[in-house]
Amino acid sequence: MNSVVIILMLSLITSAAAGEIKIESSPTIQSAIDKSVQEVVRASKHTNFAQEIAITAVDVSNPSSAQSGSYRGDVKIYPASVIKLFYLEAAHRWMEEGKIQDTPELRRAMKDMIVESYNEATHYVIDVITGTSSGQELPPDEMKDWAHKRNAINRYFESRDFTNINANQKPWGEGPYGRERIFVGEKYTNRNMLTTDATARLLTEIVTGNAISATRSAEMLELMARDPFSPTIDPDSQSHGFTGPAVPRDTKLWSKAGWTSQTRHDAAYIEFANGKKLVLVIFTVNHANERDLIPKLARGVISNLNFATYETP
Repeated sequence: MNSVVIILMLSLITSAAAGEIKIESSPTIQSAIDKSVQEVVRASKHTNFAQEIAITAVDVSNPSSAQSGSYRGDVKIYPASVIKLFYLEAAHRWMEEGKIQDTPELRRAMKDMIVESYNEATHYVIDVITGTSSGQELPPDEMKDWAHKRNAINRYFESRDFTNINANQKPWGEGPYGRERIFVGEKYTNRNMLTTDATARLLTEIVTGNAISATRSAEMLELMARDPFSPTIDPDSQSHGFTGPAVPRDTKLWSKAGWTSQTRHDAAYIEFANGKKLVLVIFTVNHANERDLIPKLARGVISNLNFATYETP
């Protein structure tokens, strides 16, 4: 990220850090989301399509008072790599409170977790935060203590009134063997879950400087900087495979995206040339191979909010 972008980002979060941001419902944003969903649903041939997406948008153009709207925003959905945003903030909270050491190795893992979305880095971060590790099954009493430690991230977010989420599993490590397999449950009842509402709230706090502190918010946001206009050979890259294709040339993008064989999700923050700023979180289920779905939904919300215009082919 260049120095100009860092200065602009710090300016935004510093202006908001003095007081906790308020997120209020907005009929305008709600209408834009509803219209965008209807447009995509009408064009879809999938019977259950309307129940396989979730969207939350937050207008953060005024850092002291955000306006939001959502579609199925409180529905729990497997979060893919978007869950790593929650691990990132938890790590910063633990460092802020002196519960863990701020080491070069931890910083390297946090960067790889967000920038490259490496699961190995994520596993390391979770182990450091919770004091747990994967391995063979444990006796019941030891397993109970292990599970309590692993749920530390959940307890933190519950204390901050985040609801309908579960953030205690290692991505792509949910129950292959041993204690991880026991912990996730026989039918994967304890797997990770997020809502677009909760994710948008967390990202809004980060981009407005209210995630722990302005300094830590800036450090977190810097890891999410994306360049959707650079050449790529990876159609599923975080810059090009999600909200990126919906971003006009004159905008800046920060995001955390992820996909599995069934899901395709993105939590994005967009700064437009006209000064508008938007947090946009989109989750999809059963459409992982449809790379144009998230861009379609994102472009629709942006257009219906009049945040940017697109050239007609």
